[in-house]
Amino acid sequence: MSVTFPHGFLWGTATAAYQVEGAVREGGRTPSIWDTFSHTPGKVLGGDTGDTAVDHFHRRAEDVALMADLGVGAYRFSVSWPRVQPTGRGPAVQRGLDFYRALVDDLLEHGIQPALTLYHWDLPQELESAGGWPERETAHRFADYAQLVAEALGDRVEMWSTLNEPWCSAFLGYASGVHAPGRTDPLAALRAAHHLNLGHGLAVQALRGALPRRARIGISLNPSVVRARTESPGDLDACRRIDALANRIFSGPLLRGAYPDDLRADTASLTDWGFVKDGDLSAIGRRLDWLGLNYYAPAVVSASDGSPAHGNDGHASAEYSPWPAADSVSFHQPPGERTEMGWSVDPSGLYDLLMQYTREAPGLPLMITENGAAYDDEPAADGTVHDPDRIRYLHGHLTAVHRAISDGADVRGYFLWSLLDNFEWSYGYSKRFGAVYVDYATRSRTPKTSAHWYGRLARTGVLPEATGAVPAPE
Repeated sequence: MSVTFPHGFLWGTATAAYQVEGAVREGGRTPSIWDTFSHTPGKVLGGDTGDTAVDHFHRRAEDVALMADLGVGAYRFSVSWPRVQPTGRGPAVQRGLDFYRALVDDLLEHGIQPALTLYHWDLPQELESAGGWPERETAHRFADYAQLVAEALGDRVEMWSTLNEPWCSAFLGYASGVHAPGRTDPLAALRAAHHLNLGHGLAVQALRGALPRRARIGISLNPSVVRARTESPGDLDACRRIDALANRIFSGPLLRGAYPDDLRADTASLTDWGFVKDGDLSAIGRRLDWLGLNYYAPAVVSASDGSPAHGNDGHASAEYSPWPAADSVSFHQPPGERTEMGWSVDPSGLYDLLMQYTREAPGLPLMITENGAAYDDEPAADGTVHDPDRIRYLHGHLTAVHRAISDGADVRGYFLWSLLDNFEWSYGYSKRFGAVYVDYATRSRTPKTSAHWYGRLARTGVLPEATGAVPAPE
C-alpha cells in the first residue's frame, strides 16, 4: 500500500547562513561568534572555518535553480545577523539585506516558498563581547534586529521562525563550550536559555507589529526524546532531570507560561532564577502560528554510572558537560545502526516526539524543520553520488511522520536537513548531511540519489520505495 501525504503538505530543504554562505567580509558583514570561534586554534576539526563555506552567497541563483529542478516546495534559510546589522545595534546595512531580497525574489520566481529563520547561532561578535545571550540586553537587540528584517522582507516572506535550536545556543555555547562562543559556565548557560526565550517573545511582538496579518510566526526547537535505560527510580529520575533541561526549559514558558518547578529545584545550587523578571513569561508565551521540531536521535539516560553527562549532542569527548547540575546522569548509546555522527537511527523517536507535542500543544500546527543524516558520501567513477543509507533513513522517518499524521498529529510540513553538504560547525567539513554533494575544492554541486528520491516525493506526495528501509515504529 502506498504512503500518501495530505494535499498541501509542505516539502522543503534547509540550510543555515554561516554553514553555506561564505563571503564573511563582503557587503559590510562583520564577525559573528562563529567567525571568532572557528578561527580559534583547536576549536574546529582540521582548523576549518566558514569563510567560504560552500559559497552560497555567490551561487545563490544556481542553488535556487537546483531546488526548482528537484521540485521542492520550500526553502528554509537563515539570515546572517552580522550581515544585516553588523554590530547588533543601529540601522540595517542595505547591502546585506539586498542578498536576502534577491534570494527571496529568486525563490518566489521559481515557485518555492521562502521560510526565514532569524537566528541560527551567528550572534554578532560585538554583542558577545558585551556579554552575549547571558545578558538581558541581547534579547532586546534581537527584537530590534527582527523588526529590521521584517520591514525589509515582510511583503514577500510569509513563514518566519525566530530561533533555531536555542538549546544548542545556550548549552553547547555557554556550558560545554563545544559551540561558539565556547564558554563553560553552567550559570551563564541557564541565563542564556532564559534570554533566548525572552528574545523570542520580544521578536514575536516586533514581528506582529511589522508583518502583514497573513504572516505565520514560529520557533524551531530541538526537543530531546529522553528515554530511561530501565524503570528503576534512579533512571526515571535521570530521565525527568534531562527532560527538564532539554525540553521543558523551553516548552514550559513557551506553551504554559512558566519554568518547571523541578527544573528550578534541580538547579538551585547554581541560581535562584532571579534573572526572570516581571512580565518576562507573558512576553515569552505570545501566540505562535506553528511550532518547529528538529529531530535526529533519541537519548537514553540512567542514574550515573561514572560516565560523563555529555549526551546525544555529538560531542561525547567534550571536557565540560552541557547539562547544568546533572552530574547524577549518564548517557548511553543504544545498539543498532548509527549515522556518521554516531547517532542512532531510530524513527520511533520522531513519531513519539510528534505525538508528545500533539498532546502538549493541541491546536498548534507542527512543522518538522530539520531531519536528516550524515553519511560518508563519495562520487562513483562516473561522477554520480549514491547514498542508499540516507534514502533508507529518510524512508523510515517519513513513514513515522505519516503514521503520526494518521494518529492525529497536525504536521504541516517537513524540511530535509540539509540541501547541501556544508560546514558542520565544530566538525568542519568532515560530515556530509547534504542531499546535494559539494566538492569542497571546486564548490561544484552534484545531486545525490537521495535528492532525486526526495524530489519525487515532493512532487507527488507519495513516499517512494526504499529497499532495506529502516522499520517505522509499530
